[in-house]
This record gives sequence, structure tokens and C-alpha cells, in this order.
Amino acid sequence: MSFVKRLHPLDWLAGGILICGLLCLATGALPADHARSAMTRIAPLLAFLGTVIVLAELATRAGVFDVVASAVARAGRGSYAALFVLCVAFASLTTMTLNLDTTAVLLTPVMLALAARVGIAAVPLAMTTVWLANTASLLLPVSNLTNLLAADRVALSPAGLAARMWAPQLAAILVTMGCLWLFYWRSGRRGAQRYEPPGLYRPADPVLFWVCGLACAGFVLVLLADAIPLWAASAAAAVVVVAVYAVREPATLRASLVPWRLLVLVPGLFLVVETVDAHGLHHLLSSAVGSDGGALGVLRAGAVGGSMSNALNNLPVYLAGESAVPVANHDQLLALLVGTNAGPVITPWASLATLLWFERCRAQGVRVPLGRFMGTGVLLAVTAVLGACLALVLVG
Repeated sequence: MSFVKRLHPLDWLAGGILICGLLCLATGALPADHARSAMTRIAPLLAFLGTVIVLAELATRAGVFDVVASAVARAGRGSYAALFVLCVAFASLTTMTLNLDTTAVLLTPVMLALAARVGIAAVPLAMTTVWLANTASLLLPVSNLTNLLAADRVALSPAGLAARMWAPQLAAILVTMGCLWLFYWRSGRRGAQRYEPPGLYRPADPVLFWVCGLACAGFVLVLLADAIPLWAASAAAAVVVVAVYAVREPATLRASLVPWRLLVLVPGLFLVVETVDAHGLHHLLSSAVGSDGGALGVLRAGAVGGSMSNALNNLPVYLAGESAVPVANHDQLLALLVGTNAGPVITPWASLATLLWFERCRAQGVRVPLGRFMGTGVLLAVTAVLGACLALVLVG
């Protein structure tokens, strides 16, 4: 009973969705071959998700992100404009190299702690994290779980995907910067003109700090080299970090480090949406996306990906939408990725990263009004997806 009492509402939500998916499979509403195909496809994704979150969680405990965040704040020298650019760069780089869920889970509390440490408003930093966790996730396969799902169909190496998506990614980040400054960072919103830079942050255990920092850097280098599967790279880095913690701080290694909720929620979401897909969602998406491989088809695919992600969730929507895009329409497929990555910023359930971000904000006493979150998110979703799709067409 004590275990049940400790469950968070999101734990109940994840378990309920998984049970719904299993019931769909058990009753025959979801054909067994559809379920098998979906689970086979997301198995490497789950292995990557579980290991990269453990890696990032332990790196955070070692002070890796705190050192970087403090350095960012000091580099701003009290200027909000400089801090804004540096925070955007920090959140974008974390998302691109360690994935959007890592940004939501681990960078959010670091940013909020930074706000408290230097006495600045927390909401601008929090919104920077959640928006860029989504809109900065276009560049590399590791950046977003949808990119991992798309790996076989896109058929590009990490360097190849970056070469194709750098312009859409840059456009999405620039649009996000504009919306962040307009709605959250300008002086009328943040409530101060300057801030006091924090002192130098010193990790409690330098050995843990350096091992975790080097493990994260090695993971990124292996990722860019495309030498081994992503899940194997994240697992290898996680093993190194877990090993050093086992020697230096064994009490830190607890089962709660593993993102159980995500590992339950993701299969459940896929089973449920696969069921809906088997009963008509595919035809709806095919009609909405169309077969035009030109500029109009690219814009339609991006719009469909973004809107459906906010209605359901971006991971299963990408999987369902992928089969609706003609095989030859490569740019249209990339535009669907743009929509499912940069578009899910309106509803709290549109991406796992946003759900996790809301939880972390609530845990640290930071309240972002839902109406304001959704209202500003509408403008960001429309402009970011449109700008990224246009960049995809122009550069392509």
C-alpha cells in the first residue's frame, strides 16, 4: 500500500494508458501484427530513453549542468539580453545532443535553481526550457524520440540529417527566440533591468564531475561518428557513470533513477494510437497530408504533424503519419518530423517533454498559467513550424 500511496498522478495516467492499450490488444481491437510491429520498432527507443536519462540524471547530481548554468549566468555579466542568448544556446545545445526529455527533466530544475540563486524571475527561464526542448529537437537523431523512430525511413546518418535539417533548425530556434522575448523576457514581463551574477560553482566531488562530464562528451562524439547504435552509445556511457558512482557514492544508485513512468507510458501510447490508426486514423492522415511532394505538400505535412500532435501526442502521431506520406516524398516526411517536433507546444500532453516539464515546475513551486501557456504556444507552434518548413523547402 505504501508503494501505491507514493504514485504520482502521472504514474496513474501512464499505467492507465498502458492498460487501455493492452485491453485493445486482448480484445482484438488492435491486430497482433500491428502491435508487434510497433513494439519491435520502439524497443531500441526505450533502451536509449532509459539509459540516457540515467546518464543525464547522474551527470546532474555530479554538478555538470550546474557548472555550465553558473558559467552561463556569469558570462551574461548582469545583462538580461546576454543571459537570454546564452540560455537559449544552453537549452538548444542540451536538446540537440542529449534529447528533449533530458532537457525537460534535468535542465528545468537547474534553470529554476539558477533563477533563485541570482534573484531573477523563474517563468522566463522555465519557458525557455520547455519551448526549446521541443523546437530545438530537429537537428540530430538523438534530439527527439520521433527522430529515432524515423531513422530507417529517413535513411540519413547523424551528419547527413544535420546537413539536411540545419536550416529548419535554425529557423525554428530564431522564431522561438522572438516569441520568448516578446512574451516572457522583455523588461515589461521579467520585472527587472539587471541581475547579480552568481559566484563560481564548485562540484562537491571533482572525480564524479569529470567522469560524468567526459562520459557525456564521449557520448556526443560517438553519436556524431555514427559508429554504433544510439542505445548502445547511451548504455555504454551510462555504465561508465554508474560504475564510478558505485565506488564513490553507492547510495545514489536507486531504482528511481530509471524513468519507469516513461517506459510504461510510451508503449501504452503507441498501442492506443495504433488501435485508432487501425480503425481509420491512417485514412484521415493520408487525406490530410496528401501526395504532393512539393512546397504545398511540405507545408501540409508540417501542419498536420503539429496539429495532430497537440490533439494526441507527437510520438504515436509521427508513427501513424509516416505511413500516410508517400515513400518517394522525402521532404514531406522531414516536414512531418518538423511538425511533430516543433509543433507540440500548445497542449500539456502534446509531448512527453512538456508533461515532464509541468511536473518539475509544480514540484519546485513555479506556476505557469495554463491559459497563457497555451495562448502563447499557439503563436509559437504556427510560426515555428511554418518557418522551419519554408527553410526546408528553400534549402532543399
